[in-house]
Amino acid sequence: MEDQVLESPSEDEAVDEDVAHFHFHISKNFTRRIDQYLTDRISYLSRAGVQRLINDGLVKVNGRVIKSSYKPHDGDEIDMVAPPKPVNELIPEPIPLDIIYEDEHFLALNKQADLIVHPARGRWSGTLVNGLVFYGQKWSSLNGNWRPGILHRLDRNTTGVMLVAKSDEAHWRIARQFENRTIQKTYIAICHGVPPLLADVLDMPIGKDKYIRERQAVRKIENGGRQAITKYEVREMFPLLPTAGLHNSEHASDKKLAAPPSGFSYIKLTPKTGRTHQLRVHMSAIGFPMVGDTMYGGRIIESGDFRFERQALHAAEITFVHPATLKTMTIKAPLPPDILKLLELLRPKSP
Repeated sequence: MEDQVLESPSEDEAVDEDVAHFHFHISKNFTRRIDQYLTDRISYLSRAGVQRLINDGLVKVNGRVIKSSYKPHDGDEIDMVAPPKPVNELIPEPIPLDIIYEDEHFLALNKQADLIVHPARGRWSGTLVNGLVFYGQKWSSLNGNWRPGILHRLDRNTTGVMLVAKSDEAHWRIARQFENRTIQKTYIAICHGVPPLLADVLDMPIGKDKYIRERQAVRKIENGGRQAITKYEVREMFPLLPTAGLHNSEHASDKKLAAPPSGFSYIKLTPKTGRTHQLRVHMSAIGFPMVGDTMYGGRIIESGDFRFERQALHAAEITFVHPATLKTMTIKAPLPPDILKLLELLRPKSP
């Protein structure tokens, strides 16, 4: 017997939302490297892809991280975490879409929380794009088959207004405005504490965090950071509520972050650039993380049966030039129920 692969889905190839788990039991000594072995066993992964997984510590032999040059031996137990096998086409799904404007050129929607914009990293269903494909077939193709109509993105748990192009011409006309930074986007956030300057411009480059893959961080340009500029303005200030509890997330890296300041503030944010997690990183960097944003130092708020555990960030409005009429227009997205409830909780009650 050359080698054995356990066939039980619960042990060998368990697939969750984002990844597949593989387990191999080796019953002979091999002369070929482990990256070659795994590429042969999992046909949809390239050798370069397998090597990236090994470098990221996602392949272990007998519980230990190894190098691509390792050669499997008799008795080895190999465990691997990898992207699941990709699908060949987008699956239309009846995901609710809150359409706030639509014409023959584009539509604007108010994205709900807990919704990824497009398929990525093995998530092939349950995304906004799956809902768009179900809603209609007329979308621009400039971003490829997996991102039909998508002009820009919001984080999974950020709510608010998004534009989706229906034609290629509308797509490039609006995309040029994003590229030239002539589109004005306005967000609102609820943050821990109150900045001493009630209005300011934050000019701090942002790049990938050195230690945690999912995070971004303020980085010098020479260390991989890219220019990031955010204007903020404090609109309301709230005292600390004795009836509300603050909680950490369960992620080990989140628990290491310093406790946020007391009190809260309702802040208008206007980004001049569009870096990943820009608003979240900037507010955290000056010491006032967003409520619920445990990745960057925020805390979960709980009061009675109400629990707020996502970043309190909403894309409230967007101003741009219509791709056909060439007239300036502003589209606004109303606040979602959970942020309205949070504001109700924070605002002092009338006597």
